[in-house]
Amino acid sequence: MALRVVAGQATVTAVAGILSWALAGPNGARSALLGGGIGTVASLAMALLSFGSRAGSDAQHAMRAFLFGEAVKLGLVVVLFVVVLKVLKVLPAALFAAYVATFFVYWFALASALPAFGAQAVLRERKD
Repeated sequence: MALRVVAGQATVTAVAGILSWALAGPNGARSALLGGGIGTVASLAMALLSFGSRAGSDAQHAMRAFLFGEAVKLGLVVVLFVVVLKVLKVLPAALFAAYVATFFVYWFALASALPAFGAQAVLRERKD
């Protein structure tokens, strides 16, 4: 599931790049691709570190791997944003909008993976 989220984030990044090109030209597209790329690369790093080969061997190791993956993700986001904002001439609105769009993919995947509660749970039980 984690790699599907990363693939979804890459797709949203490409769409944001195309839309930004239409709205703001090549610099807008580059900015959106960089912003979405930051979110996508950070999520990929977290997925690989958190759900690697030994991550599920026991609960303590799984928790440690998840926290380490999350810390690396946060560090990557900070470093990549600093580098992009310091070194490149970007449009901040496109950069941050595409980055935020990658979060919507994550939230959508998380919400769809959660069990149903309340009235939705009753409706699912009736269908089964």
